[in-house]
Amino acid sequence: MADIRLIVGLGNPGPEYKNTRHNAGAMFVESLASRFNCPLKFESKFYGFTGRFTLNGKDVRLLIPTTFMNKSGQSVGALANFYKIDHSELLVAFDELDFEPGIVKFKLGGSSTQNGIRDIVAKLANQRDFLRLRIGIGHPGHKGKVTGHVLGRAPKDEQDKMDAAIDEAIRCVEILFRDGLTAATQRLHSFKAE
Repeated sequence: MADIRLIVGLGNPGPEYKNTRHNAGAMFVESLASRFNCPLKFESKFYGFTGRFTLNGKDVRLLIPTTFMNKSGQSVGALANFYKIDHSELLVAFDELDFEPGIVKFKLGGSSTQNGIRDIVAKLANQRDFLRLRIGIGHPGHKGKVTGHVLGRAPKDEQDKMDAAIDEAIRCVEILFRDGLTAATQRLHSFKAE
């Protein structure tokens, strides 16, 4: 796997979506930016908030698209093309219905039903082999309730678990940059917030 040069956090723009389950990816990048004192600023040519910092001697860019989730590829494609970042140098964080809150896992490539991921794949010429960080938000139990669930705010106990999972994911990103994907995955996949 290539070195990661761009870390993206997916979500929807605007105050009505802030801190909703669907913005778990954006929460991750905001926390990562805070941890490394990396200010995020809006850049219209990239349709999002961007930042840049150094992690383990490597230059890393952060991106939170300000497009809606299903148009995330517009933002990711613009920045990746401008800086000549290959799909293999990309890490995308997003909410995962299939995991309970408190569970977070890496996944390299594959398909996804997540709208933001599908749009990114489409804008990257159908390249799927990029690293994903799947942040558990739980499933409401019925497909008819999914939209309200993902666009709603988690109760405090669930949000606390999500926050703990995001904190652990940040530690594992540091391991990823220092020791590689296998070491980071082994630690992250053994974690579950209680």
